[in-house]
Amino acid sequence: MKAVGLYKYLPIDQVEALLDLEIDQPQPKARELLVKVHAIAVNPVDTKMRAPQDKVEESARILGWDAAGVVEAVGSEVSLFKAGDEVFYAGSFIRPGCNSELHSIDERIVGNKPKKLDYAQAAALPLTSITAWEALFDRLNVDDNGADAGKQILILGGAGGVGSIATQFAKQVAKLTVTSTASRPESRKWCKELGVDHIINHYLDIPKQVSKLGIEGYDFILCFNDTDEHWQSMASVIAPQGKICSIVETAADVDLGALKSKSATFVWEFVFTRSMYETQDMIEQHHLLNRVAELIDMGKIKTTVNKVLEPINAKNLKTAHAAIESRHTIGKIVLQGWGA
Repeated sequence: MKAVGLYKYLPIDQVEALLDLEIDQPQPKARELLVKVHAIAVNPVDTKMRAPQDKVEESARILGWDAAGVVEAVGSEVSLFKAGDEVFYAGSFIRPGCNSELHSIDERIVGNKPKKLDYAQAAALPLTSITAWEALFDRLNVDDNGADAGKQILILGGAGGVGSIATQFAKQVAKLTVTSTASRPESRKWCKELGVDHIINHYLDIPKQVSKLGIEGYDFILCFNDTDEHWQSMASVIAPQGKICSIVETAADVDLGALKSKSATFVWEFVFTRSMYETQDMIEQHHLLNRVAELIDMGKIKTTVNKVLEPINAKNLKTAHAAIESRHTIGKIVLQGWGA
């Protein structure tokens, strides 16, 4: 079957950075689905896993952690899906990725594809939706039935893939008042269209901009940008007993003491925690994705796809990786179809 993968970890402009390959078809194990992949999306994690290093793989490494497709076959213990079901999912960090025509995946981290979306629109959602939902509702403990309506949240990196869906969850599900960071006219426009209440520039003095808005402090902060760069700003604008969640790893030690006087909380979110450690609540990602699909079909939130490339091949994946590495993408980049 067709796939896109790598043997060497190289800069994206190198010929062998990503290759068109033919690999063996996987066989689904007990709780696994075999999915015929119709569309995939690209995320920063793809570029991080492909980043240059002195290592050569003996067998091809397949990346990709966003897919939408159709269940082709099921394992002997599968109970949530059947052949023919349309699905979407992010996959597992410790398993081969979904950049292949057929992909095996544990049913507990798969959701039913939104009925009102095509495969490309659906493929844009899983990884970012899981990340944003877990960050907002599991890590920050925001109420997902609107009990925290009106409280203040700051989203650093509102126009990116995760920020785009987190904004919608914060506004449409949690009913929060949302401040988002965006620096360019096109990214500011994108955030406004998603329902952001206030926009500030993360390249300028954040506490000063927040003060001008008349906001005394944020009950919640989601950091989807640069934890190191924005740490002191977050510590400054978080409200007493507020909560901060970041998905961006740090390069330096974090001064947790800056949060002490406010009794503020800092917590990490990592989308692959449940699947990597096969936690007892791993199936929560199945339920979460189904909730997202319902919200989509009800018209409460929308897909965050902003660019679709066709077909799925090494050339187009290189284009997508290069765009992600530029750090100027808005929404999600999706690839669909495998060509002739």
